[in-house]
Amino acid sequence: MRAASAPAQAIGLRVDGRPIAVAPGTTVAAALWSAGISSCRTSLSGEPRGPVCGMGICFECRVTVDGVPHQRACILPCAPGMVVETGPGATAAGAEIPATPADAAATAAVTIRAEVAVVGAGPAGLAAACRAAEAGASVVLLDEAPAPGGQVWRRPHGATRLARAWSERLAASGARFLARATVIDVTGATLLVDHAGRGLRVEARRLVIATGARERFLPFPGWTLPNVVGVGGAQALLKSGADLRGRRVVIAGSGPLLLPVAAALAGAGARIALVAEQAPAGAVARFAAGLWRHPRLLAQAVRYRAAFWRAPYRCGVWVSAASGDGATAAVREATLTDGLRSWREPCDLLACAYGLVPNLRLARLRGCALSGSGSRRAVRVDGLQQTSVEGVYCAGEPTGIGGLELALLTGQIAGIVASSSSAASPARELASLQRRRDRRRAYAAALDRAFQPRSELQELPGPETLVCRCEDVPLGKLDPAWSPRQAKLYTRAGMGPCQGRVCGPALELLRGWDEPDTVRAPLEPVPLAILASLGAGAPSTSRDGGGPDASP
Repeated sequence: MRAASAPAQAIGLRVDGRPIAVAPGTTVAAALWSAGISSCRTSLSGEPRGPVCGMGICFECRVTVDGVPHQRACILPCAPGMVVETGPGATAAGAEIPATPADAAATAAVTIRAEVAVVGAGPAGLAAACRAAEAGASVVLLDEAPAPGGQVWRRPHGATRLARAWSERLAASGARFLARATVIDVTGATLLVDHAGRGLRVEARRLVIATGARERFLPFPGWTLPNVVGVGGAQALLKSGADLRGRRVVIAGSGPLLLPVAAALAGAGARIALVAEQAPAGAVARFAAGLWRHPRLLAQAVRYRAAFWRAPYRCGVWVSAASGDGATAAVREATLTDGLRSWREPCDLLACAYGLVPNLRLARLRGCALSGSGSRRAVRVDGLQQTSVEGVYCAGEPTGIGGLELALLTGQIAGIVASSSSAASPARELASLQRRRDRRRAYAAALDRAFQPRSELQELPGPETLVCRCEDVPLGKLDPAWSPRQAKLYTRAGMGPCQGRVCGPALELLRGWDEPDTVRAPLEPVPLAILASLGAGAPSTSRDGGGPDASP
C-alpha cells in the first residue's frame, strides 16, 4: 500500500530506516498502517504479527522505539525524530532490553493524594471525575492513553461534539488527569502505578473503577494474519490517524458496533465489501423493532447504514477462515459462510470481533464482588454504583456492557456519590440519573440477548489453530478436561503479555473455561525497576479469594 502524503505541520520519524511523516497525534501503529507496513513483530514460531485490538490489550503491535523493545505501537504517539524498528530483531523472544537508567531505578516512587481516584478516562471515568471535582472533591484521573476519552472518544482524530464537551468540562473541573498511567496493583486505599516509566503511588479515600471493556475475539484459521483486526480495533486505528483510503474491507462479527465502524471506515475512504452479522436475521429484526422506545438510537442506526449503503449487510453470516498473500503475509481473502454455503471475499483488511467483555481485573484484585457468569460477569453494584467494598465505586462497562449513554449515567452517579463520604447528594438529580440508567440497562439486556455468539462459532478453530497468540498455543494442545490453571502450567496458555485477555474469553466459549479464581499483581507487564521503586518486588495474591495462580 502507498504511504500517505505528508500532511501540513507533519512530524517525521524513521521506520526500519525509512522516513515517514504523519500528523500530530498519530500513533505508531496508525503510522505503520498508513505507510503500508502491516506487521510489527515476529511471534515465537516466526510468524509476522500486527495490531489486533488497537487499544493496548493484545500486545501484538509491539515494536522497538528508540532502542527500547516491546513498546505497544497502538497507544504510543509518534514523536519527532522517533526511530521505530519492526520484525524479528525488534521484539523476538529473548531480545535484549537496554538497562534501565540508574536514576530511574534508584528514584523512589512519588506519592500523590486525593479524595477520589478514578481509574479509566473513557466516558464513564470522565463523567465520574467531572462530577466528583465539581462537587468540591480533589480528584485524580488515571489512564494508559496519552489523552482522556477512552476508545470511544479517542483523540485527536476521533473527537465528537459530545467528547469535546466532556473534555472541556474535565479541564474546567479542577480534576487532575494523569496520562500514560497504568495501574499495576491496589492495596487498600493505595494504587501502585507505572506513570510514563516511573513509579507512582496514588492514595485516595475513595476509588471509582471505570476500566471499560475489550473486544471478544474468537479464533478461526488465519485469524493471526496481519491486517486481521478487531472491529473496534479498526475503528481505534482509524481514530489514531491510520489512512485507509482505497482499502477493501470486510467487517464481521456481532453487535451494533459493526454499523458505526462500517460508517466511519466508509467515510474515511475505505471500500466496504461486506458487513456480516453472525446473529440470525430474526433476532436482529426483533431487536430493531424494539428501538421505537429509543428513537435517537434508531435514527443513529439509520444514519450509520446510509453511510455505507452500497455495501451489503447480511445477517446469519460469519467468517470461517482467512488466507494471506505469500509475498506480504497480510490477509488477502476472507471465507464466509451462512451455514449452508461458503464463499470467498477479497479484502485488504478483515475486521472481526464478537461483542465486548468487561475489564474486571482491577475490581477483582480490590476484592469487589461480581454477579453473573461467563461473559455476563460484572461488578456487583447497588443503586448508587457502590461495590461490595466500602469506598469503592464502579461505573461503565465493568458493571455490564451497555454503551455510551449508560456509561455516562453510571459515571455521573458514581462521581456524585464518591465526592462525599455520606450519601447526602442532590437527591432529585440522582433519582433522575438512576431512572435513566435503569431504562438503558433494559436496552442493554435486549442487546445481549439479540447478539449472543452462535454455537457454530465453536467449531471454527481446528486442532492446529492458535488460540493463545502470545505463546503460540494451538487449540489441540488444550485438553478439554483441564482447568485454566492446568492449561497455564502445561502449555503457558494465558501467560503471555496480554495475560489471558485475548484467549480467556475465547476459551470460555470453546472449552467452557471461566476466568481463574484469582487475580495477581502486576496487572500489566512492568519493568522491574518500577516495581523496585514502589517496593513491590514480590507479586501479591488475589484479594478475591484463593491462593496465587500460575500467571507470571
